[in-house]
Amino acid sequence: MPMVISATRLRKGNLIKHNNELFRILEVQHVTPGNLRGFVRAKMRNLRSQSLLDHRFRSEDVVERASLDEREMQYLYNDGSDYYFMDTSSYEQIHLSEESLGESTRYLLPESTIKVEFYEGSPVGIELPATVDLRVTDTVPGIKGATANAQVKPATVETGLVVTVPAFINTGDVVRVNTETGEYLSRA
Repeated sequence: MPMVISATRLRKGNLIKHNNELFRILEVQHVTPGNLRGFVRAKMRNLRSQSLLDHRFRSEDVVERASLDEREMQYLYNDGSDYYFMDTSSYEQIHLSEESLGESTRYLLPESTIKVEFYEGSPVGIELPATVDLRVTDTVPGIKGATANAQVKPATVETGLVVTVPAFINTGDVVRVNTETGEYLSRA
């Protein structure tokens, strides 16, 4: 029996079956306009054709989640737009395209262990940990005596992601970043 969830429980990164196609949710917005019925606006990518689809689900709609197999794999390297992973138990290597990984590539560090999602034997994406620790490679110098709550500045981390950090963070510091929102959480 397929696993179904309410449209209001859709989250960024979920894989769903819609019109007999497999889609990854890229953005979700729950809209409740005044005295009208609420709905869920979802931006999705078709995993077969890589096309984008904006779709409105009614709040009471149910959506079929795709059942995935997960395998623990080690991220090895990227070659152009392909990202290579190795199964930690069988040493089998697979690759995923940059398009199928989307924004997840901003949080991948070589030799990190993550879960790769398989659908009917084919790799379709990855499941990132909730947070990752990344080294700051470029930012303006820290301000002496700066506190954590007032001033912020942009910082580029080792994967190329730009994160807004407090003023006391310097180049070379390691920061903890939320993988769902891309926000700075703390110094690691």
